[in-house]
Amino acid sequence: MTIDCSSKITFIPNDIWVAITSKVASASIRDLCSLRMTCKAARDAGEADIVHRSVSIPPPHATLWWWCLTPEAKRFFDRCIVAGHPELLFREALRELFIRRNENIGLQMLNSAASTGHAAAKYALTMTLLLRTDDNDEKQKGLELYRELDAAGSLAEGKARCFSILTMSWPGEVQMPRIEEQHTLCSSPRCSTRGYMPLLYDYRRRAAERNSVHAFGGAAHIPCIQCRADYDLQAFVNLP
Repeated sequence: MTIDCSSKITFIPNDIWVAITSKVASASIRDLCSLRMTCKAARDAGEADIVHRSVSIPPPHATLWWWCLTPEAKRFFDRCIVAGHPELLFREALRELFIRRNENIGLQMLNSAASTGHAAAKYALTMTLLLRTDDNDEKQKGLELYRELDAAGSLAEGKARCFSILTMSWPGEVQMPRIEEQHTLCSSPRCSTRGYMPLLYDYRRRAAERNSVHAFGGAAHIPCIQCRADYDLQAFVNLP
């Protein structure tokens, strides 16, 4: 008598399949596609929202250009966004904010992505809120988020990822907002660095153009966190 071992697959509960598929998806989108082609159970498990939220998305420079053009890929990525995939929500939020100029939709997406702990989304949300000259409460919330990132040591990571997406994904299409005098956060008359961050940023930028060692460092050495936020705002709106 022969025993068909493959038939045992049917006895694995669906929640186990979903857990396995989510683990595979978080490691590789290619492996997810391969797994879903193995059997009906894996294909069904791949339809779960948690799988679409956790799938590994390659960075823009490693993403095949034709992925965004095929209907199947577009439906898949749209489903990931609906399911709340942090990285795709983050990228789409930047597109809404700085290309399509849909501020409300962009902020909603950034809030959703940032709520998952996505460092780059939280950084972009911080900068966007700090640029709100018409809402002091929003600016205060942005400063609190900036303090959180600073305390967690995530400022550099969030800033680098955010700048990478904005400069590499849509070259020539991004329209950053202008920064005005009322964007200045530090208001302490006793602060020795208050008001100097635009000058420091301009100095670093010009040094970078000359390939000088003085281009490095930014405002990390400035003790006033509000002044450091002012410096980051200058860098954010003057992306190359």
